[in-house]
Amino acid sequence: MPLHILSKNLWFPPVEEALSDGLLAMGGDLSLQRLLLAYRNGIFPWYEDEIPLWWAPDPRFILFPQKIKVSKSMRSIIKKEIFRFSYNQHFREVIENCQTINRQNQEGTWITAEIKNAYIDLHKKGYAFSGEAWQGDKLVGGLYGVKLGRVFFGESMFSKFSNASKFAFIQLVQLLIEEGIALIDCQIYSEHLESLGAEMIERKTFQQMLQDLIPITD
Repeated sequence: MPLHILSKNLWFPPVEEALSDGLLAMGGDLSLQRLLLAYRNGIFPWYEDEIPLWWAPDPRFILFPQKIKVSKSMRSIIKKEIFRFSYNQHFREVIENCQTINRQNQEGTWITAEIKNAYIDLHKKGYAFSGEAWQGDKLVGGLYGVKLGRVFFGESMFSKFSNASKFAFIQLVQLLIEEGIALIDCQIYSEHLESLGAEMIERKTFQQMLQDLIPITD
């Protein structure tokens, strides 16, 4: 099946037409409307060579918030108050750290300037949120993602100190549970998130859950 090339028209092909690796389409833009349409349909962007690529992998890596696993060592870290948590207070700093630290650890980063600016705009419009881990007045870990209905779509995380991002994730999940979030999208497999309870589900099941959990008005 050929790869779909997007134009300025606000449209995505059915996710069932994705390639075997999950790549669905390339091109288009990162407008607020396109990003919201993408998430609503279980599609997320990555960048390669300054070109937006749109993905809908099968299976999908997700976390049911109520199933989060908190290890004995992490419970001890939380109890000792080694870190302090804040919610959605420093979104720009979180995404900039994800961009910088991921670039240092890899050959490049998918968080381009265009991606960063698009998600900062999502944040300003009330769709993108961050969780932050602190030691004193230093931001040492965090993550950000997009929230629609009762679904949180995790995007990226960073850590400057051992267990800082894991702490931020655990604290954010507890807060999302209180807000009524029923599903956290982790996109693709990582050992780090598997240790916290994330699991694989079929794309078809994931798509049905999105329909059930995201109101049409969102």
